[in-house]
Amino acid sequence: MSLVKLTIKGISYSQTQNGAYALILSEVDGERKLPIVIGAFEAQSIAIALEKEITPPRPLTHDLFKNFADRFEIVVKQVIIHKLVDGVFYSSLICERDKIEEIIDARTSDAIALALRFNAPIFTYKNILDKAGIYLKTSTSKKSLTKQEESVIENLILGEDKESVKPSKEDYSKFSMSDLNKMLDEAVKNENYEKAASVRDEISKRQ
Repeated sequence: MSLVKLTIKGISYSQTQNGAYALILSEVDGERKLPIVIGAFEAQSIAIALEKEITPPRPLTHDLFKNFADRFEIVVKQVIIHKLVDGVFYSSLICERDKIEEIIDARTSDAIALALRFNAPIFTYKNILDKAGIYLKTSTSKKSLTKQEESVIENLILGEDKESVKPSKEDYSKFSMSDLNKMLDEAVKNENYEKAASVRDEISKRQ
């Protein structure tokens, strides 16, 4: 089976369901997108790795894994999303130490959070993209999602089981850019990364 390289298009959060996120992967040499519903913590970890402006005062779990791997000279060479069963994506970390390659099973959200930290490429198989990929118009900004994409992802999120979902997110649109930047700094200082990711999303929308 042939592998298809993917890149991260962005992270979308539900406007109506708190704690509900979707990671959007984009086909490098094509127009299809692969949306994957992920947890809040993993969304924050991926967002922090994407947004260099947010620097946690202490290492997050995925940062700790990266530091541990560096200390013992373990390298994540690539991530492969290799299976899709009942809407759940399964992934593998292709690692190497002393020229010996090992394959480690991982949740897709964790695998991608680590791929970002190791600058490792992300792949999936063509049959998975054929099955779960969707066609959406491309935004002029590589970092932002179009309204069409956000609408489709919102429907995808709402279709998931969200029994433990909390009330809707705080509306940050009423705050000035100065207020938002102060809130972002404070949220990072207090290690409230969910709030930091939300504030950063609002800042990104205005840029």
